[in-house]
Amino acid sequence: MRAIIQRVSKARVEINNDQTRAIDKGFMILLGIEEADADEDIKWLAAKIATLRIFSDEEGKMNLAIDDIKGDILLVSQFTLYASTKKGNRPSFTKSARPETAIPLYKRFITTMQISFKGKLVTGEFGADMQVSLTNDGPVTIIIDSKNRE
Repeated sequence: MRAIIQRVSKARVEINNDQTRAIDKGFMILLGIEEADADEDIKWLAAKIATLRIFSDEEGKMNLAIDDIKGDILLVSQFTLYASTKKGNRPSFTKSARPETAIPLYKRFITTMQISFKGKLVTGEFGADMQVSLTNDGPVTIIIDSKNRE
């Protein structure tokens, strides 16, 4: 699993030009799932995100986790995080999990995140046309891959 985590002062997703879901201060997470991902990746990544200390303390140091600031999470699935541009100019998405694999993993990741932190979790809709907007606070953007674990 690959996650792009952005520290935001606000974020929103509009789904199919109809439904809007939004958060204030917290994380905007884009989540990519590959065919090789499993429950171990979910558990590790959810725990890492829930304890990631990238919010500023009273001294201005990145020392606080999302629960410390009573933040929320907007989670959006994004298969393009596994794009390969090795050959030519058109990306290949062969590493991205197919929906029959990705959807159950995505749902389990949502459930695990809801257990891992105390705030509100809102999501996009898997496979839908979505428009995402956010105000990146800092800016702070962190990329985490459950296979690299760095």
